[in-house]
Amino acid sequence: MSVTTINQDKPEEDFAPVMAQKWPGNFMQIAFFEMKKQRGLAIPLMAMNLVWFIKLAITTAFLGRLGDLQLAGGALGFTFANVTGFSVLSGLSNAMEPICGQAFGANNFKLLHKSLVMTTFLLLLTTLPVSVLWIHVDKILTFFGQERDIALTARKYLVYLLPDLVITSFLCPLKAYLTSQSLTVPVMLSSTVAVALHVPINILLMKAKGLEGVSMAVWISDLIVVVLLTVYIVRLEIKKGGEWEEGGWFEQGTKDWISLLKLCGPCCLTTCLEWWCYEILVLLAGWLPNARQAVGVLAIVLNFDYLVYSVMLSLATSASIRVSNELGANQPGLAYQSACVSLAVSSITGCIGGAVLVASRGTWGPLFSNNKGIISSVKKMILLMALIEVVNFPLAVSGGIVRGTARPWLGMYANLGGFYLLALPLCWALAFKVHLGLGGLLAGFFVGMVGCLILLLVFVARIDWVKEAGKAQLRTSHLEEDQEAVPVSKD
Repeated sequence: MSVTTINQDKPEEDFAPVMAQKWPGNFMQIAFFEMKKQRGLAIPLMAMNLVWFIKLAITTAFLGRLGDLQLAGGALGFTFANVTGFSVLSGLSNAMEPICGQAFGANNFKLLHKSLVMTTFLLLLTTLPVSVLWIHVDKILTFFGQERDIALTARKYLVYLLPDLVITSFLCPLKAYLTSQSLTVPVMLSSTVAVALHVPINILLMKAKGLEGVSMAVWISDLIVVVLLTVYIVRLEIKKGGEWEEGGWFEQGTKDWISLLKLCGPCCLTTCLEWWCYEILVLLAGWLPNARQAVGVLAIVLNFDYLVYSVMLSLATSASIRVSNELGANQPGLAYQSACVSLAVSSITGCIGGAVLVASRGTWGPLFSNNKGIISSVKKMILLMALIEVVNFPLAVSGGIVRGTARPWLGMYANLGGFYLLALPLCWALAFKVHLGLGGLLAGFFVGMVGCLILLLVFVARIDWVKEAGKAQLRTSHLEEDQEAVPVSKD
C-alpha cells in the first residue's frame, strides 16, 4: 500500500526518478554533500549544548560554595525539576521539529508561525500542574525517605526557580522554530552570551541572597536567551516582509491542534522515558551495598556521558531537521539519503566517542575524587560506558530520523521496550541477583540500549519514503491558498 501525492508544483511522476535510484552516483560524493549540509546545523548545535552543560557545571560549583546542605538540596531540586518539568517541556516542544521542519521545506510559513504560538501556549498550560509539584516537593521527597532538611532546601531552590518554567515555555519553541529553518548560529550565540553573563550574575545574587540567588541566576540567564532570540526573530520576519505579512500566527484551527497534540504526546513520552531511565539507574545505584561509592562513581561516569551527549543530541537534531525539510520539499529520495548518511556518521562518531572515553579513563576519575577506590572503579565503569556510547549515537540519530518523519511514536515504542521491558529488569537482575553491583547495572543498560537500537533500525528500514513525502504534503499543504495536494490511489 503506497500513497502518492499530486501537487501543482511537483507532479506524481517526479517521484519515480527520485526513488528509482535510491542511492545514485558516487556514494562518497553524496555523503560529502550531505555532511556539508549537516555540518552547518550540527556544529552550532554542539556548541550550544556544550555551553548549556557548562552553565549547569557553573551552577553546581556555586551551590558547592554555599555548603554541603545547599549543594545536596540544590542538586536534588534540580534533578526533580528535570524529571517533572524540563523533560516534559522539552519533550512537548520536540513536536515542533517535524511540523516546522516539513513546513519550512514546503515554504508554508503560516504553519511555521501558528505552530510556534500553539506550542508556546501548550507549554504554558503544562507549567501549571508542574508548579504545584514543585511547591510541594518537600512533602514528596520526605514521603520517599529523603532527609527533611535536604527536602526543605530543595523546595526553597525550586520555589525561586519557578519563573524558569514560564521562560522555558518560550525558550524551547523559539529554539525549535529557528533550528527547523537551519538557523542554528543565532541560538548558539545567544546561549554563549547568556552563559558568559551567568558567572557575574551568580556572583552578585549569591552574595545578596545565597541559595535563592543561585536559583534566580538560572532563569535570568535563560531569560536573556529568550529576549535575544525574540529580537532576532522579529527582525528576521520583518526583513522577510512577505512571510511576516502572511501572518497565520493566530489562525489556529481544530485540525491544527489535533495534528500538534498527536505528535506532542509521543515526543514527550520518548524524551521522558529516556531521561527518567537515567534517574532510575542512579536510584538503583543508591540501593547497592556500598551505595555512597556506587552513586559517586556513577555520577562521575555520567558527567562524561553528559559531555558526549551534547554531540549526540546535535547529530540527532540535525538528522531530524534534514529529513523533515526534504520530506516537506517533496523530495523522498533526498530524505532517504539524509537518513542513511546520518546513521553512518553517527556510527563513526559513536566509535570515536567510545575511544575518547577509553583513552580518558585514567584521568577522568582524579578530576572529581582523591579516593583510590572510586578512581579504580571509575576506570572500570568507563569501559562499559564506552560501549554504551558506541550504541547510543546511532540510537539517538535513529530517534531523530523517525521524529523527522512525524512518527515519534516509533521512538516511544523503542524506548519503552528497550529501556523499561529489557534494560531495567536486566539491570536489577545483574546487580542484585547475580551480585555484579554497579557493573551489572551498566551491563544491563547496555543490553537494553542494543535492543532499543535494533527496534529503531528495523523501524527506519521499513519507512516508505514516498508515502511519508505524500503525508508531509498533506500535512503542510496551503489549503487556504488553494495549493492542492490530492491523495491519489492506494494500491
